[in-house]
Amino acid sequence: MKVPNALRWPGLPAAALALLLLAGAAPARADLRISDLDIYLNDHEVTVRVVLLDAIPPTFHEGLQSGIPTHVRFTIELWQYNRLWRDSLVRSVTIERQLAYNAVTKEYKVIALKGETHPAYATRDLRDAQRVFSEVRALKLGPAVALDATEVFYIRVQAEAALNGENTFVTRMAGTAEQTQRQSEYRTIQRMQ
Repeated sequence: MKVPNALRWPGLPAAALALLLLAGAAPARADLRISDLDIYLNDHEVTVRVVLLDAIPPTFHEGLQSGIPTHVRFTIELWQYNRLWRDSLVRSVTIERQLAYNAVTKEYKVIALKGETHPAYATRDLRDAQRVFSEVRALKLGPAVALDATEVFYIRVQAEAALNGENTFVTRMAGTAEQTQRQSEYRTIQRMQ
């Protein structure tokens, strides 16, 4: 009589069950996403506005309340579309911010770390701090006259949020870091008639 393979390795069903339990035990969280990506030509400048949703996921709340700062990094790139070859990067800007909670004063403080010169913003309301933390307003990427008006351009945004600024594979699996990416529609500088 032939013995089935599952009975020859008695640890195999137990290992498969343990793997299924671990896969199902991943923390439930909302996905980080970019809701608004707007591009303007204000005063002949290429201007970008970005809004990030769920910049502080529920898995970050306990760490934030215990004093671990939360970081967000926006990498905003202006690309020129090439039909026959790879697209070329025209300009890249990185903006980094930190949100920290002070348990003594019960205040949230948003600090610009890189790419901005805004003063620190302090508030006692988490929703207000999250709004300031997750929105990039009127970022100027350069003069529109420096771009060829007949070419096609687009904006690509990559956003990362992490507790204590650590964004690795392990921290993303643990739920203490997330990242997302979004690309705008293709645009031209030249006005259509």
